[in-house]
Amino acid sequence: MTRFIFITGGVVSSLGKGLMAASLAALLQARGYKVRIRKFDPYLNVDPGTMSPYQHGEVYVTDDGAETDLDLGHYERFTGVPARQSDNITSGRIYRDIITKERRGDYLGATVQVIPHVTNEIKQFAQDDVEGLDFVLCEIGGTVGDIESLPFMEALRQLRNDLGRNRTCFVHLTLVPYIAAAGELKTKPTQHSVRDLTSLGIQPDVLVCRCDRPLPDGERAKIALFCNVPKHHVIPALDASSIYEVPIQYSAAGLDAAVLDSFDLPNAGMPDLRRWSDILDRLQNPEGEVTIGVVGKYVGLADAYKSLNEALVHGGIANRVKVNIRWIDAELFEKDAGDIALALEPMNAILVPGGFGERGSEGKIASVKFARERKVPYFGICLGMQMACIEGARNTAGIVGASTTEFGPTDEPVVGLITEWMTAEGLQKREAGGDLGGTMRLGAYEATLAGNSHVASVYGATAIQERHRHRYEVNVHYKPALEAGGMVFSGMSPDGALPEIVERPDHPWFIGVQFHPELKSKPFDPHPLFASFIEAAVKQSRLV
Repeated sequence: MTRFIFITGGVVSSLGKGLMAASLAALLQARGYKVRIRKFDPYLNVDPGTMSPYQHGEVYVTDDGAETDLDLGHYERFTGVPARQSDNITSGRIYRDIITKERRGDYLGATVQVIPHVTNEIKQFAQDDVEGLDFVLCEIGGTVGDIESLPFMEALRQLRNDLGRNRTCFVHLTLVPYIAAAGELKTKPTQHSVRDLTSLGIQPDVLVCRCDRPLPDGERAKIALFCNVPKHHVIPALDASSIYEVPIQYSAAGLDAAVLDSFDLPNAGMPDLRRWSDILDRLQNPEGEVTIGVVGKYVGLADAYKSLNEALVHGGIANRVKVNIRWIDAELFEKDAGDIALALEPMNAILVPGGFGERGSEGKIASVKFARERKVPYFGICLGMQMACIEGARNTAGIVGASTTEFGPTDEPVVGLITEWMTAEGLQKREAGGDLGGTMRLGAYEATLAGNSHVASVYGATAIQERHRHRYEVNVHYKPALEAGGMVFSGMSPDGALPEIVERPDHPWFIGVQFHPELKSKPFDPHPLFASFIEAAVKQSRLV
């Protein structure tokens, strides 16, 4: 019998609902339960694929090609359970599907309304594809009181009635702010948030209270009294030194025990947290440190590269070193070439991540050239691989006008739009003037690695599967010229049509990949490319 945990937030956004959901799922896993986490997003976009990283952060891509909220990255990193299409739904997708059905006549002339049609779709989504699971955790985006989230709240209220209290639990995350002038934590915002939630017909079973200092016993009792929950179901959530400390903190505070108690399930004993204790020990007791320069386009918002940030940390965990990340705006290198050496010389390694558009591209190319000439470890991801190929074409293969059609017409399209590729469903075709949303090469694809290549030794395999999100690809027709300039195409699609990985054998560590390896990295299972990259940075640090 699958049980459902509904996670809501109140008072303010950015309290960490996604991190709390991921941590709770990890704790339930550590008690031997099978879990899955889902995200309900109230916005009207069908998915975040066309949203600016500055507004929404990164787009997290699943194996089956869904463009989803970045919280699904937390879910995977904390549980190891691969996310899929059925784990993220938006209001836009729900309304699109309902309107499509209405136009087809599926409702047989009925008046289509929020209740029951929209709420039924939400309820169906929550309950689909749950066979064999003990718990499904459903996080609702936004905060209580948002107009756009009301259909979701109503659907969850109905689900409690449909399934019963023994199969549903509501966990509400709120803020308990400290008022310096008064010298105390204030519980009133939490009380108001719970009142708003109960006005929608939902009584929370567990309250998680974000605060920047310990929650006194008196305030905890006050919250329990006014919010109608048992005192031991009021869980303090203090700031942590690392997100990977959060499961340990929540366990010590009794979050998983309170949730199990709300289901009348046994909660004696403690979860097995040895995995998380080891991760925390490696983070808190490093044996060295390295500095990685990330030359990107969206460096003004850390969430734009959330999975990348975490994958670099995971590489540090694998090598037991602290990873200092320096976010560098690629545009800076386009104004003054002297800035390149000034910014990059202190770096033990350089990484150019994915991105879209021409802005900052010449700065990225200049960073590739610096790393190649100075023998500094270089890692290019997606656009970072394409920039490496353009730099190689210009400076080692003699193709001075090398560029990409993404930035406009060019006589030397070393990188061009993918017009067709093979999937499990058959041949996929795209046109330059088509829709942007959901039309990229998305999801997991296989690649074949050259047996004597650097990447084959890193992976310990010659057949891999990695997640993609891109419209443009290195033009395979330029392969001979680039290889003549010292670059090796060490990974290709199984049919040999699409370049997947390039490297330079004459360089200590120079790898470019068309896919996004950061999406599959986990703290307890660091991605081999990031583990190897940080290892190379450690070696570089010893040469300085």
